[in-house]
Amino acid sequence: MITETCKTLRSAQATLALHTAAQKNRALQCVADALNKNRNDIIAANKADLEAARARGMSESVVDRLLLDDRRIDGIIASMGVVIAQTDPVGEVTGGWNTPTGLSIRQVRVPLGVVAIIYENRPNVTVDAFCLAYKSGNAILLRGSSSTLNSNRAILAAIRQGLRAAGADGVADAVALCEPQADHGDVAQILNAVGQIDCVLPRGGATLIQRVVRDARIPVIETGAGVCHLFVDESADVDMAAAIAENAKIQRPSVCNALDCILVHERCAESFLPKLLATFAGRVEIRADKVAYDILHGAPGADGTRLVPAQEGDFGYEFLDLICAVKIVGSLSEAIAFINAHSTHHSESICTNDRAHARAFQAQVDSACVYVNASTRFTDGGEFGFGAELGISTQKLHARGPMGISALTTTKFLIDGDGQVRA
Repeated sequence: MITETCKTLRSAQATLALHTAAQKNRALQCVADALNKNRNDIIAANKADLEAARARGMSESVVDRLLLDDRRIDGIIASMGVVIAQTDPVGEVTGGWNTPTGLSIRQVRVPLGVVAIIYENRPNVTVDAFCLAYKSGNAILLRGSSSTLNSNRAILAAIRQGLRAAGADGVADAVALCEPQADHGDVAQILNAVGQIDCVLPRGGATLIQRVVRDARIPVIETGAGVCHLFVDESADVDMAAAIAENAKIQRPSVCNALDCILVHERCAESFLPKLLATFAGRVEIRADKVAYDILHGAPGADGTRLVPAQEGDFGYEFLDLICAVKIVGSLSEAIAFINAHSTHHSESICTNDRAHARAFQAQVDSACVYVNASTRFTDGGEFGFGAELGISTQKLHARGPMGISALTTTKFLIDGDGQVRA
């Protein structure tokens, strides 16, 4: 099944690669119109997925990731508008020079070809991934999870309706949905599709990502899992630090850029931790190391807080829930070393009024996104101005951080001569 699907995608990509930016933009606008027109069908399909998820006992934080409503569909369509307005990267000349032999060399940006994305929950990814792939001239195989199958079917139907409505400007076969098999045999086929799929992106939890990285025989762009830290430096404004922690942990705890661990300099622990306790106001379970636990246990409001002693496994763990680990450190260097040892190289932040500490933190923390005095929740394609994103790349080759349209391109060299032969 994957082989035939990939043949169709490859043929469609060859057609799409010839389309101009104007043609691709018109097709994407037709898709946005179709999503808007079919929103009631999409929401009804999503409701069936939500009901099934709750029947299986999924937590509400996970169910929230499945949800599509009018507001979220409006957001999806708005994100498509941002992508449509962006400059098409295909054909961009990234370098050019003439050689002593008279050759004219240009390095130009081109699509990757046929890409696949394997993702969990979040049906908005279905649109985001398609939109970015199409704009950058790629065909895409979408493999969502069984928990969003009804939603993804309805979304794909709308996407194809929009592409067909675009007439000659639309390439409806440039997108396909791989329906999940109970034994995950379809995933194995994707990961072994050498020569058929040019690149695969996993987007989801650590188990999914680790499996793809371990088993794939095709190139992988590793994305997803985020163990995110906030370091409260000794010079920090404790009110600002508490507000950043509240936003990063509570605003949407089920996403990869949510806060998992707070490191606190020992010199401001007595002033910051009670402020944190008051700000969290019993909404977050705090798993604190011994020093932090002793401070928090005696602070006002502790009786109404889920406060438990931290275990070693609480550090370096992505909670995806209203749970946060807290640890006291003795210096900036200790905080940096701890983060580099326990993070997934996603997003980290320091709250400080010391410029030298801020720059040292940004220079030495080995993560894709490193903030000063801001929430890790900003690690997002939309917030970075990309409109949509394929995911947050936590690796170092090809792409890192939020991945927009350029991340789905590579380059090739175009060389013009007038009869040169090498001596």
